[in-house]
Amino acid sequence: MGRGQALWPGAARRLLLSALPAVTAVTVAACGNSVDQAAGSGTGATTPKPPAPEEACVSGVGHWARALLDGAEPYGDYQSMGLSNRQYDILREVVAAAREAAREQGTRRARELMARQVREACEKEYADGGPREGAWR
Repeated sequence: MGRGQALWPGAARRLLLSALPAVTAVTVAACGNSVDQAAGSGTGATTPKPPAPEEACVSGVGHWARALLDGAEPYGDYQSMGLSNRQYDILREVVAAAREAAREQGTRRARELMARQVREACEKEYADGGPREGAWR
């Protein structure tokens, strides 16, 4: 590069540092409101409710079931997938049935079967609201 075309050494750092106070002030001001709202400072903000256990099951198992049916490799073990042991059992059962249905009836029918089976299994598993026995108590 010829003379006058590039910044001198350290110029980029000086420009970045000179803009830092303005960026920090904007960031703090923007975050300040959300922090106040999250803390319940009387601004009318509410904390979102977590999903019902069966909906969380349907979401997690459904996500991985679709991915595995599409040929994705499993990601670690069931815990790293964000599933419980029982949810992983549901996943394996549903994916096995969906793969068989895909061979016999096509992918569209397999996805429909899979979605229905995931919902039914999760609703059955969490009909009482969640695990209440053994180590989970």
